[in-house]
Amino acid sequence: MEAHTVTSTETGVHAPPRPRLPVPSLRTDRWWVPPLLTVVGLSIFVIYATFRAFQQNYYWVSDYHYLTPFYSPCMSNGCLEGAAHFGRFLPDHPLIPYAALSLPLLLLFRLTCYYYRKAYYRSFWLSPPACAVPEPHSRYTGETRLPLILQNVHRYFFYAAVIISVINTYDAILAFQSPEGFGLGLGNIILVTNVVLLWCYTLSCHSCRHVTGGRLKHFSKHPVRYWLWTKVSALNTRHMEFAWITIGTLILTDLYVFLVASGAIADPRIIG
Repeated sequence: MEAHTVTSTETGVHAPPRPRLPVPSLRTDRWWVPPLLTVVGLSIFVIYATFRAFQQNYYWVSDYHYLTPFYSPCMSNGCLEGAAHFGRFLPDHPLIPYAALSLPLLLLFRLTCYYYRKAYYRSFWLSPPACAVPEPHSRYTGETRLPLILQNVHRYFFYAAVIISVINTYDAILAFQSPEGFGLGLGNIILVTNVVLLWCYTLSCHSCRHVTGGRLKHFSKHPVRYWLWTKVSALNTRHMEFAWITIGTLILTDLYVFLVASGAIADPRIIG
């Protein structure tokens, strides 16, 4: 058999295929468990978030100014008075979320996130499902063609995520109110915790690491940016953890606001 010589152009997506094996995989461990858990976890979040975004109810607690992050900023003409901190100008329609300006940007920020790419590439697209496990696709083009080439605009969605995180922070600050003035309740603790963790996820983004320390030839000439880069790099090592933790805190925060707004539970007050 004539040997195949790999030239310099046959690399990456143009490399020759792997040798065919008599079995689908040589792995004997339960490699399918992590992809399965990822499918279950992300599916639960997508289903819950979609339902709540279009429910258009139980998102605002007027007494304590609790606003769920799924409705922030609330800019629809249907938003309750007090919940629209930046005005109401979007049409009120059942198919248009009250936070129609922010939710698509946040969705695109997470979809193009480096960690989430790995998560859904392996779990939903099986490309590949796990290390040393062949993928079912006959061809692989990576992120060189539509639609996956659009993953490269992730850096721009990062800026939008920063702005929305600032808005969420503003919402959490406004929530320190009660009918008597300053107030503090369990809801405040949940809102602040969620905001802090959202900031950790946003700032641990690979794009943020590039913004703080990218395009520099000499760190010694830019001590401030180098200091920022080291801090962001430390967060970046936990980007996966923050990605999953914030999915949980978003659901928890929204569910808590829903329960208080619907009257199912009362907000335990510490002050006010």
